[in-house]
Amino acid sequence: MPKINGNEIRPGNVLEHNDGLWAAVKVDHVKPGKGGAFAQVELRNLRNGSKLNERFRSADKVERVRLEQKDQQFLYENDGMLVFMDNDTFEQIELPAEILGERRPFLQDGMTIQIEYYEQEALSASLPQKVVCKVVETEPVVKGQTAANSFKPALLDNGVKVMVPPFVGQDEDIVVNTETMEYSERA
Repeated sequence: MPKINGNEIRPGNVLEHNDGLWAAVKVDHVKPGKGGAFAQVELRNLRNGSKLNERFRSADKVERVRLEQKDQQFLYENDGMLVFMDNDTFEQIELPAEILGERRPFLQDGMTIQIEYYEQEALSASLPQKVVCKVVETEPVVKGQTAANSFKPALLDNGVKVMVPPFVGQDEDIVVNTETMEYSERA
């Protein structure tokens, strides 16, 4: 694996540090008046989510890790475990539902998601950026209520509540952004 200098760390890089895998969340390059420059790096552990602030001088060497990204299709859920199939080899793997966090309700049958692996260990999973959902319950449209940028709450078929524009009615399909968990457009 390639070693990089401490001042070459960028946000999004995955590093092997203190016997763990860490993603660089925030990087600040600091040049104090006295002494050498260093990079103040905020790291997040990919296995347990803990955070760590670390200083790297330019002379420090760190292991940069490349994660393998695979597209896998969601098949079904079994006792809190999500079962995915590799689209190339047709192998099935089970991952805990917690790997998706608060975005779990947006996972739909047959959906293809991207899973990041380090060697054989699945570290994270990301859904497509936009998902189509059906509005199950929302307030009826009131004529003349067109105040600038007014939104109303809506309950989706997966149990998630989002704010939608007044023209969206019940039983309509909408597109939801899975990163911000907000209404994006009509489907």
